Amino acid sequence: MPADAATDIGQGPVRVTVLGATGSIGQSLADLLERNPDRFDVVALVANRNADGLAEMAIKLKASIAVLAETENYQLLADRLSGTGIRAASGQAAIAEAVDLEADLVVGAIVGAAGLAPTFRAIKPGRRIALANKECLVCAGDLFVDRVREAEAELLPVDSEHNAIFQVFEKDQADQIEKVILTASGGPFRTWPIEKMQSVTPAQALRHPNWDMGSRITIDSATMMNKGFEVIEASHLFPVENDQLDVLVHPQSTVHGLVQYKDGSLLAQLGSPDMRTPIAHCLSFPKRMPVPVKRLNLAELGTLTFEAPDHVRFPCLGLALQALDAGGGAPAALNAADEVAVQAFLNGRIGFLDIPAAIEAVLDRLSASDLLKPSKCVEDVLDLDSEARQKTLEWVESRTSWH
Repeated sequence: MPADAATDIGQGPVRVTVLGATGSIGQSLADLLERNPDRFDVVALVANRNADGLAEMAIKLKASIAVLAETENYQLLADRLSGTGIRAASGQAAIAEAVDLEADLVVGAIVGAAGLAPTFRAIKPGRRIALANKECLVCAGDLFVDRVREAEAELLPVDSEHNAIFQVFEKDQADQIEKVILTASGGPFRTWPIEKMQSVTPAQALRHPNWDMGSRITIDSATMMNKGFEVIEASHLFPVENDQLDVLVHPQSTVHGLVQYKDGSLLAQLGSPDMRTPIAHCLSFPKRMPVPVKRLNLAELGTLTFEAPDHVRFPCLGLALQALDAGGGAPAALNAADEVAVQAFLNGRIGFLDIPAAIEAVLDRLSASDLLKPSKCVEDVLDLDSEARQKTLEWVESRTSWH
């Protein structure tokens, strides 16, 4: 469960550092920060390689420092920021330095395993971590939550479903909760017969019906793996057992999360599918702030529908639940295998239904080799991540020999 955050941070503007500034989460966040310059001071912005986008954002938000992970575009960034008073830097040492700068709130939105080390480093006493990087909890959930607890930091979930549950999860009534329910849109192939899914193209899979997201998470939504990852994350965020976590397909993406209590109450958080709402909740918690999102008009919407997930057509969800129950390194290997398989699909090297086949084959092979033991540190997680990626690449290269 996210740590208590009963009081506001300080009396002045909240000092914010953003890891993953130019991604979809970072851009939504930047919109809110730009609209509220008196409420927030931007300390550091970190991005991967998008020098132009990072420079433009840093200037708009008046950041103190802008850092690129990749060093090759450093000069472009430095040139763009010349004369602005904003410091430009690049490389892993510069990211570490930026993370160590005084900040009240760090938004962890670096995509992939690359976000593990800097987000772990950002956990410091008294800080709030607004977490949007799923790998921190999927791959290293026990380590991450333990670090938050030891540092007496505060963890707030940015993901729309987890944030929704956080809003209706009465932590002082945790023993009265029967079930935590994450909703899923069902993606673009919710009603497709499995035979038709054999010929799904990347272009079709990238057309999500409700959300505008990065390519990997969009494909993960189409396979429902993303919902499986979210169940794993929820197991670390909320004090419930694995069998108390459930998934409900809800095509309208209006109800983002529900909590069922023992008295029969079912509490839900509803809203338009706009990431600025959960981001704003984390920025201003425990209070709320105005957000220029489309207001939900239930009368106009008319109908909300729900259905159970189809595990036959979407086996990735079941693979994620199996990894959660297996524990140890299984979730980390699941994530790594999925990322490689998704990229192979996007590159036209494997088919859509090969994604779960690759993941299952890799997990079986790693399990048979006794490589899915619990990790003792972030380096262990990264080692397993690397091994699972290599095994998945091998499957992609010569999958017939694995069958």
